[in-house]
Amino acid sequence: MWRACRWRCGDPRRDSVAEGAKQWIDLADASSLAEGKGRSVEANGRRFALFHVGGAFHAIDDHCPHRGAPLGAGWVENGEVFCPLHGWAFDVATGACSTRPDRPVKYYPTKVEDGRVWMAME
Repeated sequence: MWRACRWRCGDPRRDSVAEGAKQWIDLADASSLAEGKGRSVEANGRRFALFHVGGAFHAIDDHCPHRGAPLGAGWVENGEVFCPLHGWAFDVATGACSTRPDRPVKYYPTKVEDGRVWMAME
């Protein structure tokens, strides 16, 4: 159980670090997510969709605003993730929705340090 949670969620003993007004949350091992792929991750009691696209990592809210499907389970193409339920398209680098521009999802800044992907929460 501990190993599975640590792989998915990061080490809970060091899962966040305050830096200025931002709190950086440890999301995943950078090597665990292949280029062009995404997945859902849990941190601080919430779910996020994490993507590795164009050599960078991107984090957005995991729930599609249409019907709540997990965006981390969607398919990635040309920098967009497509909702697995109805195909709404979201830019992984901004959270903008090209299907319904009035329904974006929140984007969170990320960084990689010591082989770990960190996400900023304000």
